[in-house]
Amino acid sequence: MITPSFLLGVLSLTGYTLGHTIFQQVYVNGVSPGHLKGIRYPNYDGPINDVTTNDIICNGGPNPLVTPFDTTIINVPAGATVTAEFHHTLTSAGTGDGDDPISATHKGPIMVYLAKVPSALQTTMTGLQWFKIYEDGLHSDGTWAVDTLIANKGKVDFKMPVCVPDGEYFMRVELIALHGAGSLLGAQFYMECAQIRVTGGGSASPATVSFPGAYSQSDPGILIR
Repeated sequence: MITPSFLLGVLSLTGYTLGHTIFQQVYVNGVSPGHLKGIRYPNYDGPINDVTTNDIICNGGPNPLVTPFDTTIINVPAGATVTAEFHHTLTSAGTGDGDDPISATHKGPIMVYLAKVPSALQTTMTGLQWFKIYEDGLHSDGTWAVDTLIANKGKVDFKMPVCVPDGEYFMRVELIALHGAGSLLGAQFYMECAQIRVTGGGSASPATVSFPGAYSQSDPGILIR
């Protein structure tokens, strides 16, 4: 829940810089197929602000995705530790960029969703059903998931649940920056989708949501009044 004390903290930030970010690399148990491999990514690091458009699925629109999509499908054993790596731009890692992996003013949560698909190489990303496997938000000490991401040089770790059924999925990794969330369309959504194949999984049938549709522009935590 967004608390009044958090509201005062976030809205006092002068964080209206272009300290954006892009999810651009995946590791499975510490091993990566390579930079940008298996990820649908844009060249530009800008946010999505309108949660009612298809751009909220895997990015696009004002940040056109690079095509043709990479054909790597990342194998992820159920129970594995998965690492998503963000950086300010596609070339900012290790350059001393003060806003890498993202501006420290861009406080907010990080979430991971999966959508089962017939093929992780299909071009269609609309009409899918998504379920959440990871969320990190506001911590008891007042820090946020974004603070942890910055401390870990752009990396966030999570487990692939052992109950996830075998198959191919889009893995949607999302960071929401709340420094502008005091106004309508002020929250900034940064998300890309990776192409994965889960093996050795279970038989869970979790509740799902749609993108767009999962969020409203006036949801608490997206619009902070």
